[in-house]
Amino acid sequence: MPRPTTKSELIAAARVRHAALDTFLEAQPQRALTRLNPETGWSVKDILAHLTAWEQLCLGWWRAGQRGETPALPAVGYKWSQLPALNAAIWKAHHRRRYADVVLDYRASFAEILAAIDGLSDVELFSRRQVAWTGKNTLGAYFISATSSHYDWALKLARQCVRPTGGG
Repeated sequence: MPRPTTKSELIAAARVRHAALDTFLEAQPQRALTRLNPETGWSVKDILAHLTAWEQLCLGWWRAGQRGETPALPAVGYKWSQLPALNAAIWKAHHRRRYADVVLDYRASFAEILAAIDGLSDVELFSRRQVAWTGKNTLGAYFISATSSHYDWALKLARQCVRPTGGG
């Protein structure tokens, strides 16, 4: 699926890729989704919490812009060069949460970010310099990164987390 360039393509890509991740989740026993992968130190549950956190960061940036503010990118206290530290902080904040709670947030966040995208026009999403805080990027690029592209990453990592380990 090519990179979205319209709102309808972005929503479709997000839905398709999120659905692929959901299909994968539904095919796994819950214990496989909460088991830590020894190679990454993450479980599928941690991946879902990570996705939700980044969707919420993106929504926070967008809301700040709506209020005329410049959001802290990527988060308060972090620079883009510090993404590993930010991701570690997200993991630490969520990895002890119950799987059922993480999944509830994951589903609610997806609905929330789709609603936000749906409320924007193609011009707002994909024309440069429509939103001051995005600089040379489009708002759509941020939403793509937080949704469809991130779901692809998540599915790939989730498959690694549940695959049998050991020799072979």
